[in-house]
Amino acid sequence: MQEPELPRLLDGRVREVLDRVGDKWSLLVVGLLGGGVRRFNEIRRSVEGISQRMLAVTLRGLERDGLVTRTVYPTVPPKVEYSLTVMGRTLLNTVCELVEWADRHASDIDTARSAYDDREAWHRSPQPAAQHHH
Repeated sequence: MQEPELPRLLDGRVREVLDRVGDKWSLLVVGLLGGGVRRFNEIRRSVEGISQRMLAVTLRGLERDGLVTRTVYPTVPPKVEYSLTVMGRTLLNTVCELVEWADRHASDIDTARSAYDDREAWHRSPQPAAQHHH
C-alpha cells in the first residue's frame, strides 16, 4: 500500500470524513450492519455502552453521509430498519480489518501500556538523592 501524501492527510475534507467514519460508535455500527439489516433496538443491544441518544446521532450522521439507509415501514408502531448502502459496504472491509487488527494486538497493547505505566510511576516516585563525595 502506498503512503498517502501528508498534505492530503491534512486536507479539511479528508479530516471531516475521518471524523465521521473513524469515531468508535460509527465503526461499531458499520461493522454490525455489515451482517445485515437491523432495527434500532437490535443495534442498541448489540453495541455495548452506547446510549439511545448517541446511537440516534450516529445513525443520522451515517445516513447523512450516505453510508446507511433508514427504511420506515407504515405499520403501527412504525417499523424502522437500518442497512449499509453500497458506499457503506465499501467501508466494511476497512472496518473489519481495523477490528481484526485491534483483536490481534490487544494483548500487545496491554503489555505496552503496563510497561509505560510502570516507567511513568517510577519516574514520578521520589528518587533517592544522589550522594555527593568531596
